[in-house]
Amino acid sequence: MYAVIKTGGKQYRVAADDVLTIEKIVGEAGATVEFSEVLMVGGAGEAKLGSPAVPGAKVLAEVIEQGRAPKIIAFKKRRRKNSRRKRGHRQTQTRVRIKEIIGG
Repeated sequence: MYAVIKTGGKQYRVAADDVLTIEKIVGEAGATVEFSEVLMVGGAGEAKLGSPAVPGAKVLAEVIEQGRAPKIIAFKKRRRKNSRRKRGHRQTQTRVRIKEIIGG
């Protein structure tokens, strides 16, 4: 069984025991989180599509760790103008393990 969930403005196709890295959500390591915005649930039979979400469907996951992505450097230089700009950014993210998919 698999599902398509939406979190952090992105969509993910997940199945049981999948480990994925998503935008940061609230929760300590070991905590259980619930994704209630399930866009599609599929499996052996026919897939259930939501409009926009499947009613009664949810995905349970366990938080593995909270962390940050590698640093992204945005460097801009204007040649012959003695002008340059350097900015860095590290996105916060959460690793989760999908425990169970409850179909609607």
